[in-house]
Amino acid sequence: MSLQQEINKRRTFAIISHPDAGKTTLTEKLLFFGQIIRSTGTVKGKKSGKFAASDWMEIEKKRGISVTSSVMSFPYHDFHVNILDTPGHEDFSEDTYRTLTAVDSVVMIIDSTKGVEPQTIKLFKVCRMRGIPIFTFINKLDREGRDPLELLSEIEEVLGIESYPMNWPVGSGKRFLGIHDRFNKQFVRFKGDEEEEIISLDDLANTDIEENSIYQDTLGELELLEEAGNEFTAERVEKGELTPVFFGSALANFGVQTFFDTFLQFAAQPQPRKTDQGLIEPEKDQFSGYIFKIQANMNPAHRDRIAFFRVCSGKFERGMSVNLSRTNKTIKLNQTQAFMAKDRDTVDEAYPGDIIGIYDPNIYQIGDTLIGGKDSYQYEELPQFPPELFKRVQAKNVMKAKQFRKGIEQLVQEGAIQLYRQEMNDSIILGAVGQLQFEVFEYRMKAEYNVDIEFTPLGERIPRWIKSEKFDKRFFDSRSMLVRDRYGAFAVLFENEFTLRYFLENQKDIELVDLLEENDYQGVTSQK
Repeated sequence: MSLQQEINKRRTFAIISHPDAGKTTLTEKLLFFGQIIRSTGTVKGKKSGKFAASDWMEIEKKRGISVTSSVMSFPYHDFHVNILDTPGHEDFSEDTYRTLTAVDSVVMIIDSTKGVEPQTIKLFKVCRMRGIPIFTFINKLDREGRDPLELLSEIEEVLGIESYPMNWPVGSGKRFLGIHDRFNKQFVRFKGDEEEEIISLDDLANTDIEENSIYQDTLGELELLEEAGNEFTAERVEKGELTPVFFGSALANFGVQTFFDTFLQFAAQPQPRKTDQGLIEPEKDQFSGYIFKIQANMNPAHRDRIAFFRVCSGKFERGMSVNLSRTNKTIKLNQTQAFMAKDRDTVDEAYPGDIIGIYDPNIYQIGDTLIGGKDSYQYEELPQFPPELFKRVQAKNVMKAKQFRKGIEQLVQEGAIQLYRQEMNDSIILGAVGQLQFEVFEYRMKAEYNVDIEFTPLGERIPRWIKSEKFDKRFFDSRSMLVRDRYGAFAVLFENEFTLRYFLENQKDIELVDLLEENDYQGVTSQK
């Protein structure tokens, strides 16, 4: 098969949602369709010992949550599917954000009983920032939920994206009859027990559905959508301006297969990626790609480090020699793997859109570019996302200082947590997007480096980076704390909005940068 045919088959996407909206359940159903698993286990199947296939770390099994980002690859009909499963706990991590840089499309799950929730908004902002096409799955239709028109309105108002319902629910909860599939012009009847019946709209007259008062009520809504709703165009979906919306129930396995089949038609195939030498097309013969995540100790018996690598162009072949752009060193890629959660198989070849694992003998960094051949360029640097929580950290036992330094160095390099040093006294401060990152850090420092640590919380802080290297350090105190990040750039950790406003009013000569607003600011995010 030609390189172009392989590219056309690839669909690489992430699933994002607020906790408990059904993300892992939906992922499991897709794996079931791909014949990767024989039965689906819910995330909270701890008592039965039946864990979700996409969760692998020990701490995940104990808690019943997804902590790290797993990668799952499988063939489905004429496609080769790569799903990046992002952590679903409300205290998720920067790793969740970074994973979104490696995908071509995103599926956003919304709980029909709750609507758009805070974490969904955060993740959505990152997708919009990167112009990623977004597909919406409104879940839990078999429960009493909110009005569908109200949910669409909330998506448009809160997230600022237009919506187009590809199907429409007929009733909900106990009165749920099924969905009117607008796109495929059919009715999908809800039968319960993970069963559904597909009926063409022409054949509905021969059933009891058409006369049902619930269905009759829905016809008015469908008419309204046709007359006043947004117009569907594949181009607007591709640009991230319009989100196709699907209704269904992941747990009841209803509407999932029709969603998946339609999604694969419109989801983006591997896209060109930006480098410092311009765009690199997937069709380029020369193999290239970048590392977006490093995971240490996936196999505790071997204390290994795996670099997660997105193939961007050309064909990967195991054993090939590549150039590491940052150091200009040649490396032979012999130990490479494809993933299915904790199961790993040796991968002999891969194509644009594929995610492969490369054994890391402690030489890679997040954002590194690998190229087969003599060209030299660097893929766009991965954005650094501002933490929201900060804690001072030290080893309980000073005799463990060496292991403490090694553990911090490796976990920070892996992207598990962000490192800062207070300018005044050089104390170590860790920053995280959520509380869980600290818990995972503490767990892994003990389990993997045998170091007990002690935290001193600094609470929620508002971080802002300083553009200039020249400023008077006397302006800073404990409420506006001056620190350096791991790259040596100056930042200020403000105690609250009031402290930040006061500083801006009184220090007009010091220009501050909000990373979430200006993720293209290279002076701060440089990883070189």
